[in-house]
Amino acid sequence: MNPYHSISCEICGTRVSASGLATLETDDDDDDLSSSVGNVFLPLRPCNKGKITTRAPIMVEDDVKESVRFRCANAANKRKNREEPSGVEEDEVDSAMGYRGVKAAATKAIEISDSVEQEPGKTFSTSKSKVLKILTYNVWFADIEMHKRMKAIGNLIALHSPDVICFQEVTPEIYDIFQHSGWWKMYSCSISNVMELTRGYFCMQLSKLAVKSYSCKPFSNSIMGRELCIAEIEVEKDMTLVVATSHLESPCPGPPKWDQMYSKERVEQAKEAVELLGRKRNVVFCGDMNWDDKLDGQFPPTDGWIDAWGKMKPEEIGWTYDTKSNKMLSANRTLQKRLDRIACKLQDFCISDVKMIGKDAIPNLTYIKEKKVKSEVKRLTLPVLPSDHYGLLLEISPQ
Repeated sequence: MNPYHSISCEICGTRVSASGLATLETDDDDDDLSSSVGNVFLPLRPCNKGKITTRAPIMVEDDVKESVRFRCANAANKRKNREEPSGVEEDEVDSAMGYRGVKAAATKAIEISDSVEQEPGKTFSTSKSKVLKILTYNVWFADIEMHKRMKAIGNLIALHSPDVICFQEVTPEIYDIFQHSGWWKMYSCSISNVMELTRGYFCMQLSKLAVKSYSCKPFSNSIMGRELCIAEIEVEKDMTLVVATSHLESPCPGPPKWDQMYSKERVEQAKEAVELLGRKRNVVFCGDMNWDDKLDGQFPPTDGWIDAWGKMKPEEIGWTYDTKSNKMLSANRTLQKRLDRIACKLQDFCISDVKMIGKDAIPNLTYIKEKKVKSEVKRLTLPVLPSDHYGLLLEISPQ
């Protein structure tokens, strides 16, 4: 989600400065506002570029032994001696899904012990006591204390040790920070084309387990470059788990009608995703869905799927974006929504638990935000949390 105002044009990806993020003119009267997501958005700023072009679907197969690192285009001048991506050859794969295949270098499989910490490429042990953890997290592309926030997210990764991670709103700068973090070497990464890193922001998947393929399918109705990212994970021989993520179309109302909520596009994208993914036996579809139940209806939008939070925490509200509890956002107009969701369709696994993470402020870290209330400008000292969203950590176990 792009709350309150976008730090990047959704079409050209141009970013505003951190000072622009910290200064906001707003009316402090929440009583006149409805609870719809769109009421905390300001219009996107115009740009000189046209509508984003549709990118061809991409598949990356992990079928060679040597790992390779890819250069972040926007951060190249910050790092020296970065490895360049190796050559690739095209290959048609998975004709049922209609992807154009690209064979690429993958992560080395390494023999390890039965400990929870696992090198990438190792298949999953399906003993009854083993739990597989999947994390979805919108990391927030804002410049505000970016390095310290990403370090805090890294600490959460080290604490919870997820087997699969799905990130949204990753920028080239954030990718660069993550790539040089201690936990990074434990995972293979879906970002395997330097062209991906020239985009303003994108989704990214990481896995400790052996990945048969990473793939990406752009939504045909998206004007924001949104897409469905899919990791096909080899849990054990003859057992595959598909983990997919997306950042569905964001509401961004602006003049003249202030009604650009993109609910129709968002619902169509969700339906397209679950229809495609539903062909598989075991699927987890998670991410920042920008979902507003009042506008968009039921999620998942198709029968046969389970809302993990709704099933496991029916008595808890589950707001993953909450300007009341997240004090970093306390100067913003009120918005409390379950924007982030996890939908499951599982035959060989069952949901063990789902929890929310990243709800604590980073110790001894604050930022200043100027807020104009009517004619008075106030300077507010606010805490910093890892993101404007909370993360969701799903645990599933073999049946």
